Amino acid sequence: MLASTVGTLIEWYDFYLYSTAAALVLGPLFFPQQSATAATLASFATYAAGFVARPVGGMIIGHFGDRVGRKSMLVLTLLVMGGATFLVGVLPTYADVGVWAPILLVTLRIAQGIGIGGEWGGGVLMAAEQAAPGRRGLLTSFPAMGFPLGLAGSTAVFTLVAELPDEDFLSWGWRLPFLASLLLVVVGVLVRLGVSESPEFAEERRAGRVTRTPLIEVVRNGPRTVVRGALAALGLAMIVSIYTVYLVSYASTGPGSRAQVLGGLVIGAVVEAALLPLFGWLSDRIGRRPVLLIGYLVCAAVAVPAPHWLVSGSSWLVALTFVAAMGVGHAAVYGAIAAYLVEAFPVAHRYSAIAVTYQLGATIASFGPLAAVSLAGSAPTAVPGILLLAGSLAVAGTAVLTGRSARAK
Repeated sequence: MLASTVGTLIEWYDFYLYSTAAALVLGPLFFPQQSATAATLASFATYAAGFVARPVGGMIIGHFGDRVGRKSMLVLTLLVMGGATFLVGVLPTYADVGVWAPILLVTLRIAQGIGIGGEWGGGVLMAAEQAAPGRRGLLTSFPAMGFPLGLAGSTAVFTLVAELPDEDFLSWGWRLPFLASLLLVVVGVLVRLGVSESPEFAEERRAGRVTRTPLIEVVRNGPRTVVRGALAALGLAMIVSIYTVYLVSYASTGPGSRAQVLGGLVIGAVVEAALLPLFGWLSDRIGRRPVLLIGYLVCAAVAVPAPHWLVSGSSWLVALTFVAAMGVGHAAVYGAIAAYLVEAFPVAHRYSAIAVTYQLGATIASFGPLAAVSLAGSAPTAVPGILLLAGSLAVAGTAVLTGRSARAK
């Protein structure tokens, strides 16, 4: 559980460093010869590129996770992610090398996507496949804590460097959080090398039930389950894309400071980390479905006043937005969805199934900020983003409601 949580924390720290940077700094540094709106669109497009690579990472890492084992793939994903993140921190900007700067940036973002695409499935499987009956929700909520803790850590570091004078922040300050990733990766690899293989997978291998083509088995045995799982994950990931990327960028145009918005996001992430085990435990008691639906509903309700609260200039309202949406709503969905997906597929191709299912939903959701900015154009409105979120949550809720009853196992 410790290895899954620590490793997942580091992976999400790396991944969401880029998200925060995309909202605040990458546009003018890597896409400067454009209008402000075009630069924002370009930086969000590179943000989405990482998500496009996530299903590819899920297929590749999931295949070998089902064939070779969970542990080795978890070490590999950490190395891929950490290496790409560190290299972002040393990239030359457009002013230094011209068009090569955005090309290299997108390439490294794709490498990040491949790494995180295989990480999530392996992290939750290492916990789920060692859990006692009736405790999967609780135990898989601990590696899920890696997301809000990684988000809080990356955002907190950016909050600190954002206090630098603009000239220093744009020249070297933004690089520091990316460079710090290298030390975290070393710690994470050492922790993961010390864990044993998943007992359920080890039993499958001893019994000779390891499949040669796990992804084909996924599609053959459960296409409807894959679709429903991807739609459930779409709702989860759209919450993150809209609240932590699109609305952070939107709020930066209001009277509040960058530090105020990022500080509110950190508070929301810390609350989510604290509440995730509660929602995981609750899904063991009453089932996955009601907990997922509660989370979707909370995030949809908060989306109505969120744009007004975030540009109000009030630190309390900013914090309340992220505490309600991320700390409560997203925590409910994230606390239940890992066990929900794990229980939908057999051990023999489970890594491939949950990695691809989850990453498909996340990839679609990654285009949320890009689509919302495109629809809004130069108009100072958050309505397109809120409508995209509401529609995605409605689709996700319908998928969960029409699927089989996700009772705890």
